[in-house]
Amino acid sequence: MNRTDYAFPFRIDPASGQAAQTSYSSHVDQMIRQILLTARGERADLPEFGCGLKQLIFAPNSDALNATTQILVQQALNRWLSDQITVQKVSVVAPDAGQDGQIVIQINYTLIETQTKLQVAILVS
Repeated sequence: MNRTDYAFPFRIDPASGQAAQTSYSSHVDQMIRQILLTARGERADLPEFGCGLKQLIFAPNSDALNATTQILVQQALNRWLSDQITVQKVSVVAPDAGQDGQIVIQINYTLIETQTKLQVAILVS
């Protein structure tokens, strides 16, 4: 199966003059990033959309922050993408020394449609 979807951010492909397309797995990756990097209330038409991760970068790094981040990510992805992916694991990677104000989140998931196992790492800063 060779499925394509609209690319995010939306743009016009200069070669075809039509909406840019991307592969299905890339499209899902883009949706994950969009959900996690959008603050709740940022979208006027859908104020509950998003995850609000950027507010967590100001908290001191701790086990409690990691657990909170894992729960927020899991809940947001299950709410908005449960028909696209099955989240296998969410982990928070400790920032390097001197890299305060950053969170790296690794997500292992399975695309439901193709049963492909994928991983994405997202830097929140």
